[in-house]
Amino acid sequence: MKTVLITGIGGLTPRSIATILRENHHDYRIIGCDIDKKAVGFFMSGLLDEHYVCPRCDSEEYFPWIEKLVAEKGIDYAFVQPEAEIVAWGAYFEQTGKYPCPVFMGCKKLSESLRDKSIMADLLEGTDFIPKTIKVTQEDPRFDQVSNEIGFPCWIRATEGTGGLGSLRLDDLSSFKSWLFINAAIPEFTVSEFLTGRHLANEMLYYEGEYVKGAALECAEYVMANTAPSHVTGNTHFGRFLDDDRINGFCDSCVKYLENKLGVPAHGILSFDLKENARGELKVTEVNIRHMAYAGVMAHAGFDLIEDTVTIMEDGNCDRVVRDQFHHYDKPYVFLRDVDVEPILLESEEVFDA
Repeated sequence: MKTVLITGIGGLTPRSIATILRENHHDYRIIGCDIDKKAVGFFMSGLLDEHYVCPRCDSEEYFPWIEKLVAEKGIDYAFVQPEAEIVAWGAYFEQTGKYPCPVFMGCKKLSESLRDKSIMADLLEGTDFIPKTIKVTQEDPRFDQVSNEIGFPCWIRATEGTGGLGSLRLDDLSSFKSWLFINAAIPEFTVSEFLTGRHLANEMLYYEGEYVKGAALECAEYVMANTAPSHVTGNTHFGRFLDDDRINGFCDSCVKYLENKLGVPAHGILSFDLKENARGELKVTEVNIRHMAYAGVMAHAGFDLIEDTVTIMEDGNCDRVVRDQFHHYDKPYVFLRDVDVEPILLESEEVFDA
């Protein structure tokens, strides 16, 4: 029997990971932790065997707490999901030469560079991978550069975080100033050209620089879209799984560019968010350094990076993971998601016309 730790279990993605582990490995003991004593995962019947409130990863108590938990509970490996924790575990490895327990994640340099969207934008500046982008802060909003270099309409969002934090289409300078005032608690944003095309995404697995497998999808409609000024909440209500090799090829080219720029190999799970411009060209808007919220429903559609992650952590290598760089689904699957229900996988959109 294996004992698995999942951090950030209050989040949608960690709960999805726990659900897939329950389905695939009935004998596993699953332990969840979160900084919030009201984390939803703590109270979901059958999801976890044990749960604990943990210190914040930026506190001095965090790693002693993790080390004690690993030792006392005999944890075999961990899914570390909040991106701040992934960066912290990367720093721990740099300092000690080991992780508290086996995990599958990239090095601190890669994780830190992708987590902060302004750093990523700097690394990709002047390439065709991203839209025109500049960083602004509350202290230096760079009104002239936004107006002259990016132009209106443009897109603004926080440099850190997911779920469309601070995201909005800005149509003029006055709306920009108003948005900074309303979001005064957010210190830093990226402003980029407004992209009018589809919102696309994928999830990719890398092992020591090798692109092993990946699959793509389209985020067509959003959960509770009308509650956000941007109408983008970061949670997809309706999506399509895509057999589009162009998406994974483009993202792999971007990863190789970043590897060369940073001097480190890609390793772990990378999840891209992209938008098409008016000409249908792909542009990267975000790269997450972890499994994404669709990981569970993708597993049910035949693309299971959660199980692949388990295999890698158990084996200590990637030998048994099937190479599948351009995954094609066996059916034209679509999916529906909402706040309080498990995702629903459908075999095609034809069901809506029945």
